[in-house]
Order: sequence, then C-alpha cells, then structure tokens
Amino acid sequence: MGLLKEFKEFAVKGNVIDLAVAVIIGAAFGKIVDSVIKDLIMPIVAFVIGTPDFSQAYVAFTDVPAGTPLAKAQEMGPVFAYGNFITVVVNFLLLAIIIFMMVKSINAMKRKEPPPPTPKAELSSTDKLLVEIRELLKNQK
Repeated sequence: MGLLKEFKEFAVKGNVIDLAVAVIIGAAFGKIVDSVIKDLIMPIVAFVIGTPDFSQAYVAFTDVPAGTPLAKAQEMGPVFAYGNFITVVVNFLLLAIIIFMMVKSINAMKRKEPPPPTPKAELSSTDKLLVEIRELLKNQK
C-alpha cells in the first residue's frame, strides 16, 4: 500500500504533470514545424535550387546505370548513400533557424513588459548627515 501512495504523490507533483504537458505540446509542435519545413519552406528551396530531396543521391562503387533508384543500386552492390544525410541536415538547419526565431520573438515580447517602478528609499538620518558633510566639503573647495 505504501508503494501505491508514493507513486500517487510522485505522479501528481507539479513537475511531472508539467513535463507530461510539455512532451505532448512538444510532439504537436514538432508536427507543426515539420509541416512548415516540408510544405512551406522546402518548395521555395526547390524553386530556387532545384529538387530539395537529396535522398536518392549516392555514389556507387560498382557499375550501376545512371538514374537507377537508390534501393536498386544497393541491391547491385555497395553504394555511398550521402543524399539522405544531406536532406536531414538541411531539415535540421531550417528547424533550428525557425526555433531560434520563435524563441527570440518570445523573449522580445517578454522584455517589452515594463518593470514595476521601484519606490525611492528614504535616507536614514546618518545618510542625510553624510550627504550634508559631502556638500559642505564640496563648497569649501
């Protein structure tokens, strides 16, 4: 019975629930960002540089006819399939740029809130006396 009670206390702590919510929102957000890259940005990249899908790019170490799909070329012999790696790196860089811009804009929105005004502290009698002495010394010079 004690183990069940401990688990219940652990599961309903704010940190665990916050983490669960963050994971769920993160997964949904990941799909949104993936769609932005795949459906909005990559077509622009394709328009500018040609096809952005490098996944079929490879170098064959055997005689493979030109234009052979990667899967067929791998059946025919060893190939250096670098294309998918390039596609993943491009997607990662675009994702990193988008996330950076979003975090930067969120931080900018946070900074725009004016700080609460700080009340001016009243000087103590000792501080007032020291200020008067300082003023007298300035006037003597």
